[in-house]
Order: sequence, then C-alpha cells, then structure tokens
Amino acid sequence: MRRTGDRVPDFDLATDRGDRVSSTSLRGRRFVLYFYPKDDTPGCTREACSFRDNLPAFEGAGVPVYGVSADDSAAHARFVHKHGLNFPLLADPDRQLIQAMGVWVEKSLYGRRYFGIARATFVISAEGRIEKVWEKVSPDGHGPEVLAYLRGEAAPTKPAPAPLARIALIAKVALKPAAPMKKPAAKKPAAKKPATKKPALARPAPKTKRPATKAAPRKAVAKKAPARKTGKKAIRTKTATKRR
Repeated sequence: MRRTGDRVPDFDLATDRGDRVSSTSLRGRRFVLYFYPKDDTPGCTREACSFRDNLPAFEGAGVPVYGVSADDSAAHARFVHKHGLNFPLLADPDRQLIQAMGVWVEKSLYGRRYFGIARATFVISAEGRIEKVWEKVSPDGHGPEVLAYLRGEAAPTKPAPAPLARIALIAKVALKPAAPMKKPAAKKPAAKKPATKKPALARPAPKTKRPATKAAPRKAVAKKAPARKTGKKAIRTKTATKRR
C-alpha cells in the first residue's frame, strides 16, 4: 500500500455520471480518494452515506471526494441513485488504480483466502503526493474523521467496536446449519378418570297398602225358641202327637 509522501500514480477513470476524472485534471487541487470493496454492501453503504452527509463541509473546505471500487459505471449509477450520493464514484473494473495504490490485497474470511479491495482512504495534496493514509477503515463515522483531519481538528471519538469474542460468536451462529425441525411429539390421550357414581338418593320407602279390612260378618243372632207355653194347650199337643 502507498505511504505518506508517495506520488499518486497517473489515472483516468469513468464516473457514474458518464464523464471522466484523471490525475491530470485534479493537479493543483487537494482531494480525497477512498477505496471500498463493493457497491451497495452494508459497510460500503454506511461509509458512502457518511461522506454524503458531510459533503457540504468538504466542499466548504475546497476538497472534493471520490470513491473508487472495481464496479463498473452502471453499478455505480445504481448505487448513487439508490442512496442519493452527491459525489462521484470512479469505476476501475481493470483494477489499474486499485493495484497501483496497493489496495488489492489477500484477505481471509472464516479460513477461506481470497483477493479483494482493502478499505482505505487517502488525502492527496495539491502537488499530487499522499498527505494522509487511513488503513483498515471502520465505515461508521469515517466521513467526519477525514473532515476533522482536513480542518486540523482532533478526530471525533467512535463507538467502541464489538468484542472479538462476540464477533466470533455471531459468525459461528451465522454459519451454523439450521437444525432440522423436530416433529412435535404426539400427545398421549389423557387417561379417562373413572366416573364416580353419585350416591343414589335414598328413595322414600313405598307405602304399603293395608289390605282393606272386611267388615266382620255379623253373627247370626240365634233366634230364641218361642217359649213353650205351659198350660193345658201344651199338654194337649203332646198327647196328640203320641196318638199319631
């Protein structure tokens, strides 16, 4: 990577707007070149928006800002339109300026090694030499950080990055394959409680019908034999029966 005091290599690159920017056209001006990996990725979007939001202050200082990546002009145009970027993006698909500035480097992610663009920012003096270098840039709040340097102010404090252990845990969780969904265990039918018989209500004892009492038969009243007549008539009848 180019260091402070090195001369910026010659370049001539197309912008998202269809025009061209070259080292020759910028000679005699102080400007900012920031390199980023890819359009419309989370970190690169936050970094671009950080410069976008502070661009009036950069213009007030007379220092234009240019973003550079290996994306083509069409991809740059979509990125600019989507996020309302108000500064040019330089397309370097052949990586001529990227490699000349030494920001095409070998990277490692989760044990996989590959080449890509290192996130870095350069302030170029009016004489065409590197005045200031930021390596391993944190995208959040980077615009105000560069602006503070141009003004000769102390760099604003940034929020502390997440601990490495936490980052490793997040990466581990993200790479862990999703566990297969377990089928819910079939519910066992609830055991039926034995029906508790309610105690039968004591029924009143049926009334026993008393047999109808028949009226006692009346006793035959013995007829009294007529009193024998005593006297002469009785004696006569008695004697009369004997003769017959």
